[in-house]
Formats: sequence, C-alpha cells, structure tokens
Amino acid sequence: MLWLKAFHIVFVVTWFAGLFYLPRLFVYHTEAGEPVVRERLKTMERRLLGITHIGGALALASGLALTAWWLANAPEMLRQGGWFHLKLLLVVALIAYHASLARFVRVFARDANTRSSRWLRIYNEAPALLLIAIVVLVVVKPF
Repeated sequence: MLWLKAFHIVFVVTWFAGLFYLPRLFVYHTEAGEPVVRERLKTMERRLLGITHIGGALALASGLALTAWWLANAPEMLRQGGWFHLKLLLVVALIAYHASLARFVRVFARDANTRSSRWLRIYNEAPALLLIAIVVLVVVKPF
C-alpha cells in the first residue's frame, strides 16, 4: 500500500504540473504577437495536455486503487467525518478544470480565444486553491 501511495503522489504532482502550467502557456499565447510564436505555443500546449492527461489518469487510477484498499482493509478511515467525501468533490472539480483546459487547447489551436490574459491569470489560480484544500483535508482531516 505504501508503494501505491508513493506512486499516487508522483502521479498527482505530474498532473498538477500540467494544471499549473497550461494556463500560463495560454497567457503567453494571448499576449504573443508573432505568428511563429503562437504556432510554437500551440505545439507546447498540445504536448503538455497529453502529459497532463497521463498524469491525471494515473493519479485517478491509483487514487481509486487506494480507496479500494482502504475499503477492504481500513474502512473506518474513510468513515471518519466528511473529509473524504469533500475531497472527492474537490477531485471532481479538478477533473472539470482539466476538461476546461483541454477545451482551451482546442480553442487556441483554432485561434478562437476570446479570453483576456488577465482572465487567464486569475483562472490559473483555481488548481492552487483546490490543491491546498485537498492536502488540508487529507492530512488534517478537520471534520
């Protein structure tokens, strides 16, 4: 179980690398004036999205495996208050955010973005807030 937990953390870090950096690429893309720079950013966005998909899928798979292990071996851990249910809700929000980034990659690929770089900078803060909340829930289990 410790190996699974260790790899889950690695996969979550990989996933978050993409969730943090993709919106930053969108900011650069929005502010880029040269066509060659925009084309390079499209390639970077597409490739980073692929890595983000892999990290997210592996994080979710290992998280489900950990949940199954806990249900089989320590079910009381998941029943101690509502921390686990709230964590799952926040993970669903992360999945929705990830899906929105995939949509943005398609929008930027078509040169159809209508969002400002300021809006994208603010949007870039969402995964940080979710990460803080999830880590606090898992480590502190406040309720």
